[in-house]
Amino acid sequence: MKILVTTSRTPFGLDLIRKLGEAGHEVDAADSYAAAPGSHSKFVAQHHVTPSAQDDAEGFVGAVAKICADRGIELIVPTFEEVFYLSALRDRLGDVALFAAAFTALARLHDKATFQRLAQDLGLPIPATVVARDADELHAAIERFPSYFARAAFSRGGVSLLTNTGPLAGKVQVEDVTPSHREPWLVQEFVDGPMLCSYSTVHGGKVTAHMTYRAPRQWQHSTGIQFESIDSQPSLEIVKRIVEDLDYTGQISFDFVDSPDRGLQLIECNPRATDGVLLMDDDVLSAGITGDVEGVTRLVEPGRIVQLDFAVLGQMFLEPLHEVPRSIHDLAKLHGPDRGWHDLMPQLYSFLALAHHEKLSLKERKGLFEAMADDICWNGGPIEGMKDSDREALATLEAERLKTS
Repeated sequence: MKILVTTSRTPFGLDLIRKLGEAGHEVDAADSYAAAPGSHSKFVAQHHVTPSAQDDAEGFVGAVAKICADRGIELIVPTFEEVFYLSALRDRLGDVALFAAAFTALARLHDKATFQRLAQDLGLPIPATVVARDADELHAAIERFPSYFARAAFSRGGVSLLTNTGPLAGKVQVEDVTPSHREPWLVQEFVDGPMLCSYSTVHGGKVTAHMTYRAPRQWQHSTGIQFESIDSQPSLEIVKRIVEDLDYTGQISFDFVDSPDRGLQLIECNPRATDGVLLMDDDVLSAGITGDVEGVTRLVEPGRIVQLDFAVLGQMFLEPLHEVPRSIHDLAKLHGPDRGWHDLMPQLYSFLALAHHEKLSLKERKGLFEAMADDICWNGGPIEGMKDSDREALATLEAERLKTS
């Protein structure tokens, strides 16, 4: 199959390209960064530079449509939040298949406030949650919970977490948070337990491939930089409920807390690819994306470990000296996503791609991850050129958010 992978700058975007190529597909790659590492993999048949999805949605989708027509692409596989722009303007893509859900489903899952409401309606386990739309509501919500954590309804990468518990307590000050009706914040009771994540591929509400993982190492206690697969069955039952209800197609990822007292508690959804891709074999990932699974769900077995070597190396400059030997050991002994592929060019371009972003600094906690997400985010607003029905759906979701207590 001829596949176009969009947003090739991320580690999991590069991994998707390699694994789809290894599985026998002809893979093209696209990104608004010419130096996107995945675009320079040996597994890429041809790479393309597009306008920014966030800054020029119609130009971006038009460029993708032209690539598909010129190259005979059969399937588009988005990897990050460009999926919202492609889904909203799906009619402009022609006959090519898009591995993504309807825009309304994506928006409902991405908005943490409406996702919380969906989980409640489905009877799924989720911590007690309050939506704050202004400073007064934020202070009232914080006072409601002895231990809490809060983040924006539209946020990503584990950055800008407001909490009074754990290693991130006090890193973000209450007075620095400015929730609004357009950009509310969620305040949830803090549930003690390890954080877990899942990644799945889905066709027509049926999960085709699935895995659950934990992050033994994190970048400044937020975004994972080392990943280990664990038993996937408990999270699979929760994921099935959601994707069946939405008749979902595409990639989808969830964050959980594994509470000793309550079991798995849903925290949030990313309706896109995440680092779980790094732990899947090429045949499992390929079959999951193309739907060639004969009605079964392929699971990743527990015990696989992979890490982002560049991030582990960067973490060494920030961590206490007594942690450095562990980092050196992990860099020497544990598997990184680049190892074994004999595909060197993406490693060289990774430095160029990150340097493209002026905020990059190993001493700045958010720099690496802001650089990854630059110009491909969607924060809930209307998209230029979208259908009237999707605009109406956005208005409905906003009204639903306002009703969420």
